[in-house]
Amino acid sequence: MTATHSLAAEELTLGYGERTVVEGLDLAVPPGRITAIVGANACGKSTLLRSMTRLLAPRAGRVLLDGKAVHRMPAKELARTLGLLPQSPIAPEGITAADLIGRGRNPHQGVFSRWKPEDDAAVAAALEATQTTELADRAVDELSGGQRQRVWIAMALAQQTDLLLLDEPTTFLDVSHQIEVLDLLTDLNRARGTTVVMVLHDLNLAARYADHLVAMAGGRVHASGTPAQVLTEECVRAVFGLDSRVIEDPTSGKPLMLPLGRHHTDAAGQRADAAAG
Repeated sequence: MTATHSLAAEELTLGYGERTVVEGLDLAVPPGRITAIVGANACGKSTLLRSMTRLLAPRAGRVLLDGKAVHRMPAKELARTLGLLPQSPIAPEGITAADLIGRGRNPHQGVFSRWKPEDDAAVAAALEATQTTELADRAVDELSGGQRQRVWIAMALAQQTDLLLLDEPTTFLDVSHQIEVLDLLTDLNRARGTTVVMVLHDLNLAARYADHLVAMAGGRVHASGTPAQVLTEECVRAVFGLDSRVIEDPTSGKPLMLPLGRHHTDAAGQRADAAAG
């Protein structure tokens, strides 16, 4: 198991230019668990993740790692503990998958240190875990969207941090690879105790894989807790403006959200109304 680290946001306010995106947000990440952040587009999910890895300075408030403000920590010190897979990362032109994954080892390199056997082992393990070994010698810009995403995830794994933040890690992946990536993150959490925080759009996958669920709306935390506490019909309506039915997932036992709409309504409810009439 890895060491336990605390990560929290206190009265955090974030924005771009004159636009405020997150305001007065408080959040404590449960150490050693998997946290999924969900919410409608432009609610501040990705902005929050960027600030938690000091890519975006707060207008007010602070992000604390083990009680220290991350924006005052040396970059390499932070990168040895906390890793980030951002949304839509850009690779240097012509770089191979293996070289990109190897850059995940940079925080562990000193100014004059050489590449070590443990660096090779970390890269090899990341390639194998993400099923990208056969892509190692190929240029990243020649890969498909799904292949590139798996290579970026491999780079984050090679960094071997105790906390791993991922912004929509299943983007560009088909259903089978989405499950593989989420299973991989679960394995990492269970085997090493890695704290995982990820932004996901799929509410049902978030509920299935997360120990802790955070629902954001309007730049604030609307609800947080276990998936059963957060993924409710009332919360889905408040956060997404969507009517739904939430039932128990027969596979995982977690809540399963069934969206309603103008063409796919609550048939069971209609039958009950008809019977009552």
